[in-house]
Amino acid sequence: MQNDNIKCGLIEQTNSQFVDSIEKEAYVWYEKDWKHDNYEHSHNRSQLTFVEEGYQYFHIDHKIYLVPQNHVIWIPSGKLHRISSEAKTVNLMVFLFKSVFNDDFYQNVQVFAVPAVLKEMLLYASKWSQSLAENEEQDIFFRAILKSLPNFCKESNFLEIPVPKDERLIPVCDYINSNFKYNLDIDVLSEKAKMSVRNLQRIFKNETGITLQKYHQLVRILKSIELIDTKQYTLSQIAHSIGYQSLSAFTSSYFSVMKSKPKIDKKRF
Repeated sequence: MQNDNIKCGLIEQTNSQFVDSIEKEAYVWYEKDWKHDNYEHSHNRSQLTFVEEGYQYFHIDHKIYLVPQNHVIWIPSGKLHRISSEAKTVNLMVFLFKSVFNDDFYQNVQVFAVPAVLKEMLLYASKWSQSLAENEEQDIFFRAILKSLPNFCKESNFLEIPVPKDERLIPVCDYINSNFKYNLDIDVLSEKAKMSVRNLQRIFKNETGITLQKYHQLVRILKSIELIDTKQYTLSQIAHSIGYQSLSAFTSSYFSVMKSKPKIDKKRF
């Protein structure tokens, strides 16, 4: 028996297979306490996801994109993606567009912080959540959001974690992911990869575009974002739990990756 589920207005007939019977050019789906299946899927509409609260990881093309609170991710139509998150609460707004403008921006995955003007536009658009009725104001407003996205976007490659294709490097990444609070031991990593230190460093950089040290830093900062989201620890406690000797060292590292200082959002308690 066919099992059809409705997700963001699309009918899911099987895992990863969606049927789009909606005639509207664009619509929005807003939900609090979002729950998403943890498997790879795609659909024929381009997707703009705004994370209002919490954070999400998007697994796309051998990369893991972090989308923290007050950030958006743009996913072109037909692009396979998988979503995961350990956040206690995730509030998402998903915009789905049938067609896009002829610009290179719309052909690639984009992740960026939401400027104040765009945030107000997205929140205003939430009044049309799950509405599939024809509405001229909605159509014009959504087209304006879509047209403005390239101007709002400033590259955020720092939110990408590369996943190497070379199978020899997977144990190395797994080891760093499990032992991120400790300093890198390059000799241990070379044993995991079963190659010399020099070859490991060269191949890892060629595969991922970053050094082992940078990968280690990114993993630590991503973990700190998860801990900040729990609202259970001070920044000093988080700094020490992920391996930094001082709050200042953590703050400096966080800023170099995220381009902003870490902070606990007390308004959400």
